[in-house]
Amino acid sequence: MLQGLRLQRLPSVQPGIALAMRALAIAIVVLAASIALLVAGEDPLALGAQLVSATFSSTFGMEDFGLLVIPLILTGLSVAVGQQIGTWNIGAEGQFLVGAFAATAVGLFVPGPAWLILPLIIAAGALGGVVWILVPTLARAFVGVNELITTLLLNFVAALLVYYVSTGPWRDRVGMSNSSTPRITVEMPEFWGLIHWGLPIAILIALAAAAILAFSRWGYEVRLSGSNPSAAAYAGIAVRRHIITVMLLSGLIAGVAGAFELAGTVHRLQGGISNNFGYLGIMVAVLARNSCVGVIFTGILMAFILNSGIILQTQGITTSAVLAMTGAILFLTAIGDELAHYRILRAGSTRA
Repeated sequence: MLQGLRLQRLPSVQPGIALAMRALAIAIVVLAASIALLVAGEDPLALGAQLVSATFSSTFGMEDFGLLVIPLILTGLSVAVGQQIGTWNIGAEGQFLVGAFAATAVGLFVPGPAWLILPLIIAAGALGGVVWILVPTLARAFVGVNELITTLLLNFVAALLVYYVSTGPWRDRVGMSNSSTPRITVEMPEFWGLIHWGLPIAILIALAAAAILAFSRWGYEVRLSGSNPSAAAYAGIAVRRHIITVMLLSGLIAGVAGAFELAGTVHRLQGGISNNFGYLGIMVAVLARNSCVGVIFTGILMAFILNSGIILQTQGITTSAVLAMTGAILFLTAIGDELAHYRILRAGSTRA
């Protein structure tokens, strides 16, 4: 049956095919999880209905869901922006943490009215993210050091920094907790219920980034520098300068995510404030094919998966199962991306 057939690899993939491969990857994982639940004696249809109902049929569920969407959109956008010029920002986790750290410093130690302190908190978070990606950026731009390694390793330094200050010099000495700072007095205003204005702002940031990259001269030069650096340099485009600006912008967005999480959701710095949002942002960006608009939808999908994991724990299903599902989705998506580049031709065919 297969004699006379051959595979041809295409240089690019049609968006519709790529989207179909992602949907197929998710469907396969859901099917495998359903079979595993059946073997374990659970009813996957009943559990699925419960997940949808618990998430979307109550104010409490919608609030939890919305609060998860905000950091996932921003950390996913951070990774996606870096990919526009061919760089992998694996350090969104660390930039998120340092953004929250810098925002806490302003929230705890800078006096002033709320209308002034809140913008300063967000600006401090943005600056923290920029500072944390600065060394990997300069190393990548001027020495050619792989940013995958440098940004990843700085995640651990950031985690230790946050843990140290939240349990040491900045810890709450009045409240019952010994592992967090005091509550900051300034908070993000509410948008709907417990969901703060970080949600519409995150969506607007993603849309603005997409518009700038698609319609501005700077965006065109960034995309050309990412797809063909040699051609961009030949055309007189400052590729190194664009690498620096794009990576710093990527860190800035992750830092803002940390500031939003602090001022809008958690209100105090603690070791687990990131909830792995920086690492999950990588998956959000990959599923969105590094589309700045796409991260809005994949961020929503990932938030649903995370929220489902919380609900499943009440049914005796561990978080490891949910982490396995997210890992399987990413694994199958990577396979699907590669397979989407191939098409089957009859031997001897010269179709391009």
